[in-house]
Amino acid sequence: MASFDKILSEKSIFKDLSVLSPHYVPKELPYRNQQMHEIRTVLSPALKGQKPRNLIIYGKTGTGKTCTTKKVMDEFIEAKSLGKTSMHYVNCRIYNSRYRILQRLLKGYIPELEKSGFGLPFLYEKLVEIASGGEQLVVILDEIDMVKDLDELVYTLTRSNDEIKKGGVSIIGISNRLSFKDSLDARSKSSLYETEMIFEPYTAEQLQKILEQRVKEGFGDGVVESGAINLASAITSQESGDARYALKLLNKAGEMAQQVGKEKVTDDDVENARKKVELDLTLETINTLPEMHQLVLYAIATLTRSGSRYSRLEGVDTGFLFSGEVYEEYERACKTARKRPRSSRWYKEYLNDLETLGMIVATPSGKGIRGQTTLIKLGPNPESVMTILKKNLFGS
Repeated sequence: MASFDKILSEKSIFKDLSVLSPHYVPKELPYRNQQMHEIRTVLSPALKGQKPRNLIIYGKTGTGKTCTTKKVMDEFIEAKSLGKTSMHYVNCRIYNSRYRILQRLLKGYIPELEKSGFGLPFLYEKLVEIASGGEQLVVILDEIDMVKDLDELVYTLTRSNDEIKKGGVSIIGISNRLSFKDSLDARSKSSLYETEMIFEPYTAEQLQKILEQRVKEGFGDGVVESGAINLASAITSQESGDARYALKLLNKAGEMAQQVGKEKVTDDDVENARKKVELDLTLETINTLPEMHQLVLYAIATLTRSGSRYSRLEGVDTGFLFSGEVYEEYERACKTARKRPRSSRWYKEYLNDLETLGMIVATPSGKGIRGQTTLIKLGPNPESVMTILKKNLFGS
C-alpha cells in the first residue's frame, strides 16, 4: 500500500485525466449546437407519445457524433413526457448481431433474458408486447455498420411497427461510413426511410477551442503552453479533424513531459508525442477491423513493402498501387489465411472503409494511364501494419 501512497503523493501536471478521454461528455459541447437541435427536433414527438422518424447520423471518427447523441439522450431522459418513452444506447462493436441487440434492448424489461435459450421469435414478440403498451422505444445503434446481419436487424425493428398498436420503435443509427446504406438490400432501405445528418470534421480553430476547454479541466493551471495547443490543433486539422486524435495527442504529450520531470507541456512535447500516438491509433484501428478488411490492408502493406509492378509507369506517383494488383494480392492472402475472397464489389467497399478510417488514400488514375483504375497508397508505416496483421491473421 505504501508504494501506492508514494505514487499518489507525487506532484502531477494533470488535474483530471478522465476529461481527456474520448468517452468524456463535457457540460458544454462546442460547435455542435445545431446538430443537437436537429436531433432534439427528430426526437420531440416521442415526448408527446408519438413515434419519431428514424435518423441516420454520418461523420468521420472524432467528429462528435456519439458525444452529441449521448448529450441529447441525457436531456431526453430528464425531460417530462406526456407519454411513455425510453431510449436505449447500444454499441454495435460489442452487440454486433440482431439477436444480441434485441437481447440487450429487452433485458431491462425481462431480467431472465441474461440466460441463454430464448429464441428470436420470443424476443420479437416481447418487443412488440412492450411497445404495444403505449411505449415509444428509441434505439441508438452506434457504429450500426458493424452489425453482421444488418438487413435482418433493420427490417425486424422497423417492421415491428406494423404489429404495434399504440407505441412504436424508432432507430438512431450512427456510422462512420456515408456509403453504409449501399450494402442494405432494397427491402431494408425502404423500411428504414430515415432522416439523415452529416457531422463535418472540426476545423483547426474549432479544435483549438475544444482543446482549450479540456486543458482547463484536465491539466493544472498554466501547465500547457498555448503553442502546444495550437500545434496539436494544426496537426489534427491537417490529418483528419478528429477531436479524439487531438485529445490523445495532448494527453500523450502531457505523459511524456511528466515522465522527464517537466512542469510545462510545450510544442516540442506535442511533436514528440505525434509518432507514438499515430502508432497507438494504427494499432487500435487495425485491431477493430473485420477480418476481410484486415486481409485487404495486409495485401496493400505487402505490396507497399515489395513495390508496385507498375511503379515505373508515367503518371503513377511513388508509393501508389493499382487496385487490380492489390485485389490479386488480397486473393493470395485469403488463400494463405484459408478464407474465401469476396467479390470485387465487396472489395471496393473495403477500400472505401479503409479510406474513411484514414488507413489508405484512394484516388482515380490520371490521364497518363491507359484505362481507368483506382490508385491506392498506404497511410501508416508498412512495417508496423505488417507486424500487427501477421499476428492477427496468421498468428505469427
